[in-house]
Amino acid sequence: MSSKRRGSWWQMSNHVHERIEQRIQKAIGTMIVTQEIKHHKLSPFVSVSEVVLSKDKAYATVYISSFTDDGSLKDSVEALQHSAGFIQGRLGKILKTRNTPHLRFKEDNSIAEAKRINDLIDSLT
Repeated sequence: MSSKRRGSWWQMSNHVHERIEQRIQKAIGTMIVTQEIKHHKLSPFVSVSEVVLSKDKAYATVYISSFTDDGSLKDSVEALQHSAGFIQGRLGKILKTRNTPHLRFKEDNSIAEAKRINDLIDSLT
């Protein structure tokens, strides 16, 4: 098999992988916004910033960010992890793939870190 054909196959596989990540990100984001996930610790001001799917598509790490500094991010990540079974079941119906990845939720502090850096730069000027 030529390397050109192998490259095409890899690109197609990579495209499918990225597409599933995007669909998971959109679906979980929609569940948060529409308050389909019912948990008292889940803040409506969090969003899904990134989804990283394992190569075998068995696990998805979902990074959650928050626009507020009130400490709700940690509580929201805990709430999402507690609701992971429900979310995975809903994803199974939405994705319609053979297997639905197991979900792991993690904090994404990039927004807070960017704000901190901007404040630091502003204090120097």
